[in-house]
Amino acid sequence: MSDAEQVLMCTFLVGGRQYGVEAQLVLEVLRAQEMTPVPLAPPVILGLINLRGQIVTAFDLRKRLGLEPRAGDQEPAIVVISLPDGPISLVVDEIGDVVEVETSRFEPPPDNLQATARSLLKGVFKLDSGLLLALDPERCVQFDSNLVNGSTHAHGQ
Repeated sequence: MSDAEQVLMCTFLVGGRQYGVEAQLVLEVLRAQEMTPVPLAPPVILGLINLRGQIVTAFDLRKRLGLEPRAGDQEPAIVVISLPDGPISLVVDEIGDVVEVETSRFEPPPDNLQATARSLLKGVFKLDSGLLLALDPERCVQFDSNLVNGSTHAHGQ
């Protein structure tokens, strides 16, 4: 396996599934933070976080994936990610580990995933413990008219 290319992934759970983003994109991981609501924002935007003087938009990954809301007693976690246009934060159910995965185990997203979730993925890594869904954070912050109008379900996909 010495000639197999490896990539580090920061993992987290959302809706019982294991997702990950490239570790070099992750700026930090936080417990739930106080958020300032944004009037008239799409429902996937939970609010703004003041991160040591920098304002960061918080996206609800459950809503973005078209999942049911988190249980009221479940404390979310936040993954702050660096994107070309500045940092964003993804609100997730639970933080996982940083894992090293082989790029040879990377495949396109499976067809049995809901279209909304599949559209937010770069692909999946087949691990011994199951699938690691490789999230594309840039796609998570892109909006279409369905999201702006309050629906998180993709139409016609």
